Amino acid sequence: MKKQPAIIVPKEKREEMLAAIQQYYSEAQGEEIGDLKAILLLDFVTEHLAPEFYNQGVSDACRFMNEMVEDVLSLQK
Repeated sequence: MKKQPAIIVPKEKREEMLAAIQQYYSEAQGEEIGDLKAILLLDFVTEHLAPEFYNQGVSDACRFMNEMVEDVLSLQK
């Protein structure tokens, strides 16, 4: 049974990401990679790296909201 990724990407967006990976390899590395290699790389990033970026975004949003609450509380008389 295949493990479900921590972050689910819609099919259309996933296809765009795979194309971007292949384009990056072509332009930056001078190497053409196939669909399988791009899929494996995207799956690795989605499973192992993306949750850290997601968590950072959640932390940033929490910090921002706390600052906004402090601004509102400063209006108290």
